[in-house]
Amino acid sequence: MTSWRTKVLPPLLAIVFSLLICSVALLISGADPLQAYGTMIRQLFRGTTAVDTLNLASVYYLSGLAVAIGFQMNLFNIGVEGQYRFAAVIAAIAGGALHLPPVVHTFVIILVAALAGAAYAALPAVLKVTRGVSEVISTIMLNSIVGGIVAFLINPKQFGVLTGNNLRTRPIDASGSVPGIPIGGATLFGFVVIAAAIGLAYWFMLNRTRFGFELKASGESATAAAAGGVNAKRMTLVAMLLSGAVAGLIALPELLGRDFSYAITSTQGYGFTGIAVALLGRNHPGGIALGALLWAFLDKSAVSLETVDVPKEIATIMQGAIVLSVVVAYEVVKRADLARAQHRVGRALAARPASVSEGGTL
Repeated sequence: MTSWRTKVLPPLLAIVFSLLICSVALLISGADPLQAYGTMIRQLFRGTTAVDTLNLASVYYLSGLAVAIGFQMNLFNIGVEGQYRFAAVIAAIAGGALHLPPVVHTFVIILVAALAGAAYAALPAVLKVTRGVSEVISTIMLNSIVGGIVAFLINPKQFGVLTGNNLRTRPIDASGSVPGIPIGGATLFGFVVIAAAIGLAYWFMLNRTRFGFELKASGESATAAAAGGVNAKRMTLVAMLLSGAVAGLIALPELLGRDFSYAITSTQGYGFTGIAVALLGRNHPGGIALGALLWAFLDKSAVSLETVDVPKEIATIMQGAIVLSVVVAYEVVKRADLARAQHRVGRALAARPASVSEGGTL
């Protein structure tokens, strides 16, 4: 049974350690760490920063969930980046071409995005189960290919339109959007609610279904799972397809809540951020949510550092330090718990002969 220390201490140690590293970096550069951190926190309560942080966190959350599904099966789906970009352009093209009633239009776009993401994940999944090809290698290659696919599809000769100096897909009708939630002078993406529902479904799948049990069992030991009647190859295939389907939704908060089209200049890198968020959250939906919020906060508040003559890249250093330290912290705490358990067992075994001997003399 996992102790509270294994769950709580590692992320706390990781954050503290990253703060120390960044503090040293700030001191070396001649800046005041307390002033820098205070500036970042105050920025959160200025203008639309808080809402912008939540909006960005919803994107990171979906990305982290997509990666976490693969991690549960010991699969490193580094191709989330390619899967979400492929799904985004396909969903945007379909959404711009269709003219459907509200809700139905939105549902179709979401369904197309999920299917497109799963389809792009299907190739490495099939190669993995049929030929033993590493999903890391195949998904990295597909990440490289997706840029060309997006450029081809957004070409005006295909499905794109030239807007100013930017190429983008045809705009999606208002019927295909997800209405936002006005908060002050900002608008919270309505897709935040959908992302939370997906996280709840992920938790339910892992903890309340047979499939979730088999998924975790296969990830722990494919040999033991196979001995229990679990088809490891089928689980690998399904896990990759599910991971790809969730990855296909990553761009939808922005696509259906703000942009309504996908451009050649649309933000990239969300898939790689998801890897860090999943690691920070230890594949738990609640932990991933906290990791996504922390990552989004560091991204959105970093710009305020320039007002106190501190380079905003310090937030990037903090993010990198968190990822590295969380991995180390979990291993340290895990080993400490294991050593403590072995010590308790050793003491129990040492005390047993004495009690048996005393019982024999009586």
